[in-house]
Amino acid sequence: MSSPIDFEAIKALSIDERILLIQDIWDSIADEQGEIPFTQEQIDELDRRDALHAANPEVGLTWEEVKERLQRRQ
Repeated sequence: MSSPIDFEAIKALSIDERILLIQDIWDSIADEQGEIPFTQEQIDELDRRDALHAANPEVGLTWEEVKERLQRRQ
């Protein structure tokens, strides 16, 4: 059975374009499934990170700062 996906075309995309494609695919899955189930381990980790951020909101980077750092690496 052959794949309907053209992986060579995907490889030809820039990294930013591939990341956007992944986000679009993930969003389409989330739209179809409604709520995506998490394991208890994932919930615990999210709770831990949320508490860490609440205790230290000044620590970390914004999404814009992360993107800027990644773009400088290229």
